[in-house]
Amino acid sequence: MESVFELSNVTFRYPGSDIALESVDMVIHRGESVAILGANGSGKSTLLKLLDGLYFPSKGEIRAFGTVLSESAMRNKKFANQFHAKVGLVFQDPDVQLFLPTVWDEVAFAPLQLGMDKERVKETVHDCLEKLGISKLKDRAPYHLSEGEKKKVALASVLALDPEVWLMDEPTSSLDPRTQGWIIDFILELTGRGKTVVVATHDLEIPYVTAGTCYVLGQGHKVMTRGGARVILEDESLLVAANLIHRHRHFHDRVTHAHVHRHWG
Repeated sequence: MESVFELSNVTFRYPGSDIALESVDMVIHRGESVAILGANGSGKSTLLKLLDGLYFPSKGEIRAFGTVLSESAMRNKKFANQFHAKVGLVFQDPDVQLFLPTVWDEVAFAPLQLGMDKERVKETVHDCLEKLGISKLKDRAPYHLSEGEKKKVALASVLALDPEVWLMDEPTSSLDPRTQGWIIDFILELTGRGKTVVVATHDLEIPYVTAGTCYVLGQGHKVMTRGGARVILEDESLLVAANLIHRHRHFHDRVTHAHVHRHWG
């Protein structure tokens, strides 16, 4: 099976700070649906930014489509454009991603930057807005939208390039239950079309429904384990150790007992 990303002994440290990721080995194959699981602060977001070529390893190597992903490679405009046409990142906070005056401008931005013909851009933007059900928002300022609407605009801005690889950081955070369900359906549609999808999350319903493979990042910023999603999600001891689930304590007639707290499956 063809690999999209290969990470070998990848360590990343923010300048003047502690290590955010340490000695990560990972292979992501074309068409695979992968969940990166971990508690807040485990390094999930950093890992996605490394895969998107926004950051580069302090140690180790990342290969994307067989080519080393490095600062020098990304300084090559042709390579950078080809890479960003293939790989799209949806940030956890859409306010970080959205910065233009209107929704239409947001969705048109990437295709225009990569040199798409203006008439084709118009068609692409129209199709993306229709697909995500946000055509009525096209002239609105993104900062005036609800969290769910902002998330859909962020998705549309990536969909405009129809990348081979989708990187999603906590895609259901801060959303109401209906929009969370819509996001999960959207991920399933992507995987159904053969896209490679990598989701970083601590919401365990997402991998239970959508993922084939899970990597678990521990609070030591290392990969604790890799395995099939259903196998990982049934390992309660592992999930407790990774701070992904917790045990509730109850008191009945001076007797204390605890049980695992879970909302999936």
